[in-house]
Amino acid sequence: MENGTPPVDSLRAAFIEDVRAGLTSKPKTVPPRYFYDAKGSRLFEEICGLPEYYLTRAEFEILRGYADRAAAQFREPVALVELGSGSSVKTRLLIEAFLRQHGALRYVPIDISAAILEESSAALRHEYPRLEIQPVTGEYAVGFQQLAAETDRPKLILFLGSNIGNMNPDEALAFLRRMRGSMSNGDRALVGIDLRKSRGVLEAAYDDAAGVTAQFNMNLLERINRELRGNFNLERFVHRAFYNSAEGRMEMHLVSLKAQRVQIEAAEMETEFAKGETIHTENSYKFTLQQIDALAEASGFVVETRWFDSGRRFSLNCLAPDA
Repeated sequence: MENGTPPVDSLRAAFIEDVRAGLTSKPKTVPPRYFYDAKGSRLFEEICGLPEYYLTRAEFEILRGYADRAAAQFREPVALVELGSGSSVKTRLLIEAFLRQHGALRYVPIDISAAILEESSAALRHEYPRLEIQPVTGEYAVGFQQLAAETDRPKLILFLGSNIGNMNPDEALAFLRRMRGSMSNGDRALVGIDLRKSRGVLEAAYDDAAGVTAQFNMNLLERINRELRGNFNLERFVHRAFYNSAEGRMEMHLVSLKAQRVQIEAAEMETEFAKGETIHTENSYKFTLQQIDALAEASGFVVETRWFDSGRRFSLNCLAPDA
């Protein structure tokens, strides 16, 4: 385990508690962070390459066009700290830009999946011998501890992929305020934020024709079966994704096809489902530019620079502490 890695027992205990609380609430819900075991992380990487999933391509386009400008904002070597790093594929564009301009870089990838983190860190060490890598396994709370510890050089904090959209408005505000509290005036944050667009484009991105997103969503039930000794029958559930225009968000659900009862031994619980009842597994909020500006201001930031892809579907926002 890397430094800062929570004990396996504590992660499992949190999983049990979140499943117990979520499946006894009304409506039923399970936090989306539990998508990302090894299988879930691999499925998400597959989703990122799907034709319907515009987000990754749009963010790649922005990074290809503006990575050197992001690096040029710093006059000395930095610590590049990424929250929710995954396979670090997009981050390579920034790593290369910083190495070109500064000759050295410390990269601190932070991710909940130890397997993906180990694999990606090994690949990066091989590709970039001048890169210093300090991987940390854990959730965002662990990430903020690491941010506070990085004090010997300026930091650029990466929060890519529109992960901020998976939080409700209060959670997003609290998250950015906590990020701001870990930063000095010379630090910056690059935050990927998806923008409002047509219902058809959004719903196709979260319910692809190949069914990979459905597998990704269903893997949550598989994981409960594997790790918590649940007895979900996956054939009795289906994936549903739709745009909730009133809330400005995409929603993902797992829908029970019939009235049924499920046991989860590790959580010492049994839960009943009515036909048509859902487990709400994810929200993905979409933003207007005015909403982004307001969120940044309320969190103690200013939007110093903002970049778009050519279709203006996605935004990459450079946030500076508002001194």
